Parts: sequence; C-alpha cells; structure tokens
Amino acid sequence: MDNFLRYFFQDIGNVFRAFVDMLVAIGNFFNFLLNFPMRMDIIKKYEESFSATEWVMLLVVNIILIVLIVAMFIGIFKLCKKIFRFRISPKKYDEVVKQVRALQRDLIRANYEKDRLLAMRVAELSGGESLPQLMDEQDQNQNEEQENEETALVSANRNRFDSPPVDPSESRFFRLTSVDNFYKTEYSAPTYDFDVTLEEFCERFRKFAASQLHLYYDIDLIRFFVASMGAARIIILQGISGTGKTSLPYAFGKFVQKDSTVVSVQPSWRERTELYGYYNEFTKKYSETEFLNAIYECNYYRDPHIVILDEMNIARVEYYFAEMLSILELPLQEEWKINVVSAVWDNDPCLISEGSVSITDNVWFVGTINNDDSTFAVADKVYDRAIPIDLDSRAEPFECEETDPIFVSTDHLNKMFSQAKEAFPVSQEILDKLEVVNDYVIKNFRLAFGNRVMKQINEFVPCLVACGGTEIQAVDFIIAKKVLRKFESLSLGFMKDDLTKFSNFLDRTFGKNTMTFCKSYIDLLKKTN
Repeated sequence: MDNFLRYFFQDIGNVFRAFVDMLVAIGNFFNFLLNFPMRMDIIKKYEESFSATEWVMLLVVNIILIVLIVAMFIGIFKLCKKIFRFRISPKKYDEVVKQVRALQRDLIRANYEKDRLLAMRVAELSGGESLPQLMDEQDQNQNEEQENEETALVSANRNRFDSPPVDPSESRFFRLTSVDNFYKTEYSAPTYDFDVTLEEFCERFRKFAASQLHLYYDIDLIRFFVASMGAARIIILQGISGTGKTSLPYAFGKFVQKDSTVVSVQPSWRERTELYGYYNEFTKKYSETEFLNAIYECNYYRDPHIVILDEMNIARVEYYFAEMLSILELPLQEEWKINVVSAVWDNDPCLISEGSVSITDNVWFVGTINNDDSTFAVADKVYDRAIPIDLDSRAEPFECEETDPIFVSTDHLNKMFSQAKEAFPVSQEILDKLEVVNDYVIKNFRLAFGNRVMKQINEFVPCLVACGGTEIQAVDFIIAKKVLRKFESLSLGFMKDDLTKFSNFLDRTFGKNTMTFCKSYIDLLKKTN
C-alpha cells in the first residue's frame, strides 16, 4: 500500500503540478495581456529613442493587440453562453404544456364556431330556418338522421341522370348538384374541329396565345407541352418565377375554350381531403373543393381540361397527391376513381357511383414548381410519373396574324396521339443506342432507365414528331429530364471527370452536339456541385 501511495503521489502529483502550472501560465497570460500600466512603462522606457516609423509600428501593433483581446473575449462569451445556455425548468415546462393544451381547447372551440357559421351560411343559401332553429333541429333529430343515412343507400348501377333537376340546397353536394342541373338543362355540346393535325394544333396554339393573350412561347416549348399530354397525365412546369409556368396551361384552356381549373396549393396540405374535400358531420354537408368540382364536371363533356396545381411543391406533393398518383397508374381507365363518400344518398349528384367519382381521360394535371428555399423537393415517385418541362426564360415577342380559339374533342386529340404512335414509332437505331446509353449509365453511375422511362420514350417521341419536332430532339429531351435529373442524388462534386466522359460518350453515340439538352444539363451539374 505504501509503495502504491508513493507511486500515486509521484505520478498524479506530476499531473497535478502540470495542471497548476497550466493555470498559472493562463493567469500570467491574462496578467501580461491586460496589464496596461506595465505596457505603458515599457513604452515610456523606449519612447525617447522611437522614430516616426517606429511610432506608427507601435500604434499598429497595439491596435492589433486590442482587436485580438476583444475577439478573444467575444469568443469566450459565446462559448460560455453555449455551455450555460438557458434551459427551461420543469415547473416552467409544466406551465407551457398547460398553455398549449388551453390553446388546443380554444382551437376546438374556434372550429366549432366556424361550423356554426357555415351552418348559418347554408341555411341562408337554402332560404330556410335561422341558425338557432337549425341547430336545435339538428340536435333533436341527430339519431333520426343517422338512421336515414343508413337506409338511404341506392344501387351502385342506378342511373339518376334522367331524373329531374334537384334543388342544390337539398343535397349535401351543393356545387356538384348545380353542375348536374346545368348539364341537364342548359349545356349543348360544341361543334368540334376533327380536321386539325397535331402540328397545326401547336402552331395555332402558339399564335393564339401571342395574338389574343399577348403570351409568347417558343414553338419547341409548345410542342413539348402538347406531346407530353400524349405520354403522361401529369406534367410538371418548373423554373424561375415569371417565365409563364401558370400562364401556359391557362392559355391552353383559353385556346380549347374550356378554362383551366387553378388550384392554389397551400403550405398546410398534408392529406387527400385538401383536394377532394370531406363530409362535415355537423352541417351534414360535403365540403366541396375546386379540384373535386373540376374532376366531376369532366364526366359531362369531351373537351380536354387541365387542372393546374399552382405552386404544387409549397407542400409535400407525395402527401396530398399520393392517392391520385396511384390511381393514374392503374392499367384500366375505368378503374380511375376517387372515393368521396362511403354511402350514396338518393339526392346525391348523378355521377357519383358507389360513393366514387370517375376520373375521365379528358383531364390532365399540370403542376407548377419553384425550386427555392420556401418549397419542398419533389419526390422521385412524382417525377417518374410526370413529364417535367423547364421554363428558364421568356420568349421574345413576335408578330403574327390574329388566330381564333378552337373546339377540339379529347377523342380527336387522343386519336391523333394514337395515330402518331403508329406512324412514328421510335426507330430501331435509336432503341439500340438507348440500350447502349442505359448500359453505360448502369456501369458508371449505378442508375438505369427503368420500364416507366422507356414507356414514356416510346409514347413521347412519336407525339413530338407528329407535333413538328424530330426524333433525336425528343430522345434528347426525355433523357435530360427523366434520366439525368436522377444524377442530382449522386455525389457529383467527386464525379466531374465522369460527367465529362459521359458528355463525350453522348457525342460519340448520337453525333457531336446533337444531344443539346443533355449536354447543357451536364454542364449545369458540373457547375453547381
């Protein structure tokens, strides 16, 4: 034991003395650093022999010293603040929790008052009873109405279209019932143009936008947009603000004389009810949305219609739009249905079957995207199902003859797309080159085209050729937007040489400076990483 104590005092004593020496050294450091009287005495000792240059150097040295002292103390203060930062006490935490719960109760009461006001509005629209009377009757007849809901089911195959118009105020779907009444009593189908070709359609659309709306677009952009409608149900327009992302589908609606529906996405959207609405148990009415109204109304006419999801990535697209992404992937178009209610009532809108609304083939969804710090990144599963188009600049204004809008049916538009796929299939030479590119990408970047990309290539390329573009232009566009976009997930900062080699590989495979979209995108990836 004595030997260990001697060892301990000798070994640990050395450590302790070193620690004390370190503290003494730190103390001496601050003593010399902050001992300004001592420093003044030293300066007085030499001041008589200082030249003008030496006085300047003395001033510079002392300024630097003062700056270092201030910087050191600021650093020490921040370090102490970080180490001893304020932490809320358990008692204070309990008080905050109580306040949050009180706010939650207030929110519930506010929602209750909102529902009361909504009920009052519904009563006013129906010309019925006052709010207190309506509330009393709802409270008294709640059980009776529950029984009526269970017994009011109708057959799934029952056709109510031939029935007389229904008073919208008597239906839980006010807007959809109003749509029924309009198409039962007022609507008459237009006379469609069945002679226009896809190339003429694109040219007339561009001239109409310029002459009637003063919106100017390059012909290639118009062709990409129209061809995308033949390859996918979802189109994504992305780019900087002010380049016409929303105005392009808006102008298309004006051109085909069926105004596009603009749905402004909100940051709080997290689920399907933001798009489709919901049944309010309190008011016994369905909260209908612009999106649901547009989808439902598309069942009545054959004009092509565009639903614009404006600023679609201001909320997470894969949250509120997930169900629609899955529905549009179903192979049979008659399976495209969205569930609205669990049971159908007798006075529900005519085209709600088994509680569902069909998504017809005359509707396309166009999402606009701004890529900045205020938005969310769009998931791959969204991009994979869509055709993305970049709008990075505005086209120069041009003069053209005044062009009238057109009536074109979706049947004719789809027929033109089908004929294009038969008349202009992707050549075997291009398919062979795509296989070579796919092997190169797999080997060097661990990525692949995938079946969905190949399907879109086989559908997009013929449509673009029919619109007036070229086969290589279409292939270049799809590879850049659908394949190279996946490169952003790689560590490109360490792969600039690989990107350069890939650019040279594209030149050797397709011809020098032929794949302009791909090469521009590769150059952008090399600059931004």
